[in-house]
Amino acid sequence: MRCAALTGISPEVIRDIKAGRPRTIELQSTHNIVTMASVEPGPDTHIFMTSIDLEDLGPGDAGICAFVLSSSITMKRMVEFSYGIHFEERERMSARVQVKYCASSIIKDVFHEGLTQPTEVEVLKSSCYHAG
Repeated sequence: MRCAALTGISPEVIRDIKAGRPRTIELQSTHNIVTMASVEPGPDTHIFMTSIDLEDLGPGDAGICAFVLSSSITMKRMVEFSYGIHFEERERMSARVQVKYCASSIIKDVFHEGLTQPTEVEVLKSSCYHAG
């Protein structure tokens, strides 16, 4: 199965999602936001999530598949005051995605064509756990 991939997700978040209840996470990494922009939420939409960084992602790496229940991309304006009357205005883009655990999975192949393109993986869903 080929699906979008979110990388660099903390192991604690992945463990929480594996517990089975829907969870909403906020993403701030550019490559994860670009990937989420290409995903349409729905009952049959899967996304692969792993704690491995994008630069290290490859065949054989483990993660989870999750159903994408909802997603949104927003821009936040932040104003920072410093030294009296001077201030600096910044914008920060983030993506929020609500997911529900589907299955553990392993990567067969990685498809990533640069920072402005979504990251996708070909995965094998595990139907059982293997002792290691």
